[in-house]
Amino acid sequence: MSPPCHRLYLFLDGELPPVDEENFRHHLARCAMCASGLHEAMQLELLGFQALHPEGDPLEDEVEEEAPRHESPPSWPAPPWPKPVWHQRLRAVLPAGWWAAGAVALAAGLLVLVLAVPRARDTPPEVWTAHPAQRALEARVAYARADGYRHYVPMRAGPETPVVTTPLPLRELAELEDRGDLHGIAAAYLVRRDVRQAADFLRRTPASLDRDSDLAVIALEQGRREDALELLEAVLRKSPDHPQALWNRALVLREMGLTLQAAEAFDVVAKQGEAGWSEEARVRSQALRSETLLRSRDFHDARAAAQNLATLEGARLPLDEARRFPGVVRLAFYDALRAAPTRDAALRLLPLAAVLDEVQGGATLRDTVHAVARADFQRRGPLAREYVRLLRGEHPTPEVYLETLRRSGEEDLYLGALVSRDAVASHVDDFVRIARAGGDPWLVLLAERELSVREEREGQWWKAEQRLRAALASCSGRGLAYRCATLRRRLADLFVRLHRPADALEEAREGWRLTRELGEWNLEQQFLQEMAQIARYRHSTASARAFLRESLSRIPDDCEQRTYAHRNLATVAWSDFRPVEAREELEQATRCGRPLGMSGAWVLSYLARHGAEVRDEDLLRRTLDELRRGSRTAGELAMLTFLEGQFMLERERASGRELLHGAIDAAESLPRDVDARKARGFAYGVLVSDAGRSGVQEQVLELMGQALRVPAPERCVLAVSVDHERTVVTVRDAEGALAGVYDDKRSTPLHGTAEGLVPPRLVAALRGCEHVDVLALPPVHGLPGLLPADLAWSYRVGRSGPAPEAHGPVGHHLVVTGVEAPQALGLEKLSPLEGPRVPDPLRVELRGAGATPSRVLREMAQAREIEIHTHGLFSPELSDASLLVLAPEEDGRYALAAAQVREQPLLGAPLVLLAACGAARAAPFLHEPVSLPVAFIEAGARTVLASTGDIPDTAGRFFESVRERIRAGAPASRALRDERLAWLAREPAATWPAQVLLFE
Repeated sequence: MSPPCHRLYLFLDGELPPVDEENFRHHLARCAMCASGLHEAMQLELLGFQALHPEGDPLEDEVEEEAPRHESPPSWPAPPWPKPVWHQRLRAVLPAGWWAAGAVALAAGLLVLVLAVPRARDTPPEVWTAHPAQRALEARVAYARADGYRHYVPMRAGPETPVVTTPLPLRELAELEDRGDLHGIAAAYLVRRDVRQAADFLRRTPASLDRDSDLAVIALEQGRREDALELLEAVLRKSPDHPQALWNRALVLREMGLTLQAAEAFDVVAKQGEAGWSEEARVRSQALRSETLLRSRDFHDARAAAQNLATLEGARLPLDEARRFPGVVRLAFYDALRAAPTRDAALRLLPLAAVLDEVQGGATLRDTVHAVARADFQRRGPLAREYVRLLRGEHPTPEVYLETLRRSGEEDLYLGALVSRDAVASHVDDFVRIARAGGDPWLVLLAERELSVREEREGQWWKAEQRLRAALASCSGRGLAYRCATLRRRLADLFVRLHRPADALEEAREGWRLTRELGEWNLEQQFLQEMAQIARYRHSTASARAFLRESLSRIPDDCEQRTYAHRNLATVAWSDFRPVEAREELEQATRCGRPLGMSGAWVLSYLARHGAEVRDEDLLRRTLDELRRGSRTAGELAMLTFLEGQFMLERERASGRELLHGAIDAAESLPRDVDARKARGFAYGVLVSDAGRSGVQEQVLELMGQALRVPAPERCVLAVSVDHERTVVTVRDAEGALAGVYDDKRSTPLHGTAEGLVPPRLVAALRGCEHVDVLALPPVHGLPGLLPADLAWSYRVGRSGPAPEAHGPVGHHLVVTGVEAPQALGLEKLSPLEGPRVPDPLRVELRGAGATPSRVLREMAQAREIEIHTHGLFSPELSDASLLVLAPEEDGRYALAAAQVREQPLLGAPLVLLAACGAARAAPFLHEPVSLPVAFIEAGARTVLASTGDIPDTAGRFFESVRERIRAGAPASRALRDERLAWLAREPAATWPAQVLLFE
């Protein structure tokens, strides 16, 4: 309820003295402005007349027949007196034609009413307490009067359900509104966990650190933990001792499962010495740290007991540990059985095999024990004793022993030795043959994992993905949960390397959840690092930092792990525009003397922009040499050439340019290799920045055209590149004259808009153009606001291959409308489009439940025009770019994403209109543009219109009008420009038309 309505209901309930009619009317109007629709607004008007005319209506009996009947009762408090009828009186006092005009005219007619003036008095503290002795909100509110300490008592309600133990003080809220204290109103709602109302008022308050801290609380209550952490990190960067942000950050870290980081955050709060808060923080820190370290100790004790079986004669059988940690114990069981030198030593493991079989079901491991016990131990025994030496790292000739095992016939020993020596990759066929022969599902799944590794190395990533998905589908049972989790991590890692963070996030989240439930500490560590990589690819730097620091806290003494964490923290710091911190993290990474890896080479290469030391070049060359000596794909080698070229560009320009062009040449022959595409995109970005820095505008345009695979126009072209801190803008005007600017002072990433990137003098140079072609590299490509609304322009999109050739008749006009979206999404039902005003014999409609992704894709193939009117979503869990919501298939799939569009050849070279919210929103990739419009053009479309933001239900008319202008012969960019200006002339306050972009 809005503050004007607070005062209205107070007056109607008799809690405020009567006021004159003029003031009351103005007050009522302000309340009606917040009404949710015509029904509620009409009820408010009736209440107003009831208050102004309490004597009743002599026409009551007559008017009762005409009073409107509503299907549902009003959702606000009923007045304390009998309901009078004001239907005819409303007709008498309202302007002619108002009744039919609906809600719009109602709002205009109500603008003559005003709030009563409240009595000035101090606001009581009860406004900001949901309960006198305890708090219902675990987080801290940054509004000072709402931050008094009370013991926390959890409420049994969901985050979207307001939990109110004391009523909302409407009189006081109205007074706060009169004083303009919207943050105070938001705090009153927030302490009662009424998140929706609190968010509404907070967004209307001026920007401040306190506001951002409370917005983070709302994000946390809504389950948006990464958003909450980003907000809080930004607050603490500017105010490191902000008490509420410190507390709330600890809560967010705990909810993310980063318990040691949360404990450290609560330690910081405890040191602040605040009454109540510091003591609670101290208790929370101790509890989180104790619980986490206890889990660590239990796991490591279990693993040590299991590993003792193979290397320590007479070690006890870890039966209890096998029930609690079946994964890590089963790993050790196989080695213990291989290391058994006698039949009795093998049979001694039967009780452990029985427990592990009981966890999973079946008798696989008991059968394995009996099979080994039947072996000839006169021959096997000496080999088993050598196996123990191999496990201990004491074997003098491991390669000779491995060859002996290969010829021995003791297949299980040979398989174990391949794993122990990390030699599976060079003997995959032997490994797979042995693993599959026994029918043990644990080993079969391990074989599938190793085959997927080989397929990825051979560049057949799609086969690797299919194999891993099939393996996961067959993976079930608690006894195999450890192996299932490793498969899920392998799949997430594959998706990270393929630059598919949405798919990677889905697998990693499930793996992270599963391993925490299992208590498998070592796998938790692996998933922590996987989640960090995914967060980094999604440009969520606060989350990436948090995952890496949690990983570091859990294994502080492991040198290899420390090197890994610090070199990746250096990457995160660089992407967050903090080069000094990046260098410090890199220094930490070098202290163990371990290789810095690809991420370390990346940071060294980019730090050269801020001045490279001699030792930097030595370290980079050593790192690149180590990387090249390993097993590298052709795409990874191209990436290493790019990193070396970027570094050398700052020291020896000619050498650097040669290396960068070499990286591009190597990448051109590998169009499906993600690393190669990255090397190509990044190399072009660096070369463009170098040309801009040198002031060679002609070269900027030439390089931008090559990067996008489009010819650079001779006139009326704008080229824009943002390469981290470097910005290059070049224009060629209607006369062919060149101008440009270069800047290297950017300190923050672009935030969803390109406004201000093109200086006014360069915009003025384009005024003489009928149309402007825009060449833009990510992250600029696809952003709104690049040029003013009165200029006709479009983003140019190249294709990596030739456009598909038409086969058979093409040319129908496909319209997707009235889609029946899945009910679980909770989306508002959109009104279907009206039929065409002019007969359209080529029109083909897909409506309702029939508008499924498969049918839409099938119909798109032959279409000359495609219109899709539906909801658009941006969900990292489903797609890296925006997706279109269609009717669900039988298997529940409802999303039409860029990846599916790209694989469907569009033979009619169609004009595509995507009338969906955010349909042009691109994935946060820096090496290539990835979005629905780009995917449509890659598939064969000639022109695509789509919006980067939300659009109203009426936007369908906008898109249809643009289409009609194009049909009439107008160039697409001018058709869009003219319709945008016409729309803004009718609705000057509308902002969404400027977000509709054109891609050609």
